[in-house]
Amino acid sequence: MRDSLVHVAGCYHAWLGSFVLSEVSSPLITKEVIETMDIEDIQHYFNQADLYVDRVLEQFTGKIDETIEKELSWKMNSGLVRKTPQQLFIHSITHEFHHKEQIVAMLRLLGYTSDNTDILGLN
Repeated sequence: MRDSLVHVAGCYHAWLGSFVLSEVSSPLITKEVIETMDIEDIQHYFNQADLYVDRVLEQFTGKIDETIEKELSWKMNSGLVRKTPQQLFIHSITHEFHHKEQIVAMLRLLGYTSDNTDILGLN
């Protein structure tokens, strides 16, 4: 579960923090570092991802559909990648929801019942 959580936050770090905002040159965390992370480290990693989301929404108001063209800082010989902030914002969110359900399923297999994970189910 730890690896999945880090993977989810890492998507925001890579696509929003690195590609869109150019604030992170190497967004990927090594397996060795991931193995030492505890829940507070993961929360910090997600908090930083939240800041990237906020900055993208602030800095790209009115230009969310403008194409950004550059190579990926974390993948050698990636060639030019052409994406808009909106495409990468939506990708990051749908990626998170996909993995959220996997993590909930893992918890259930381990015998834990999670609270409702969707806001629509709350009263």
